Amino acid sequence: MIEKIAREIVRLFPRDGFSKDPFKILISTILSQRTRDENTELATARLFKKFPDLASLATARPEDLYDLIRPSGMYKQKALRIIQVVQKLLHEYDARVPDDLEELLKLPGVGRKTANIVLYHAFGKDALAVDTHVHRISNRLGFVKTSRPEQTEERLSKLIPKELWGPLNGSMVEFGKTICQPRRPKCHLCHFKEECKYFAEHHLRSLSDGKDS
Repeated sequence: MIEKIAREIVRLFPRDGFSKDPFKILISTILSQRTRDENTELATARLFKKFPDLASLATARPEDLYDLIRPSGMYKQKALRIIQVVQKLLHEYDARVPDDLEELLKLPGVGRKTANIVLYHAFGKDALAVDTHVHRISNRLGFVKTSRPEQTEERLSKLIPKELWGPLNGSMVEFGKTICQPRRPKCHLCHFKEECKYFAEHHLRSLSDGKDS
């Protein structure tokens, strides 16, 4: 059942538009941390318009990035991380983004979600990126019962086939933005409410409340 639902989410909520450039994917994903997609897109476009690649960022200072990436939030922290990443790539990786999980995790500001997004979209590797959407939806549907994204990643990787790992992140992001929203999920529009643990619990609760009123 879990695999069937996962496949339907990928089919119904496709997400394209990712760059194939490993460096741009890496930097864009760093900018996406704790902000909305539209803010990430604006900050990414502004940054790469002025600094189109790693070489052009090599001599930049964090403060040169502040106004460009301000829409993404935490812009001072992110600017510092980006410059640190650039310098590390230059001096330790021959100006190339590594295609290995452990090496990616050595880069400043790069966690498992960011690393897995880079691995899948830039290098076509089987990688399961778990962000807040994937974590929330997986728990709501009853795929897992976890408290941290790292736990969700570990459990999901055993429950769904590798071919779904990569596309599931983007599809769950779209599903989470349009239907399974954080605060007010649109359960009445959801294709999976009959199998959903969250819907079952809240539907029964609302019926109970109705009887008591």
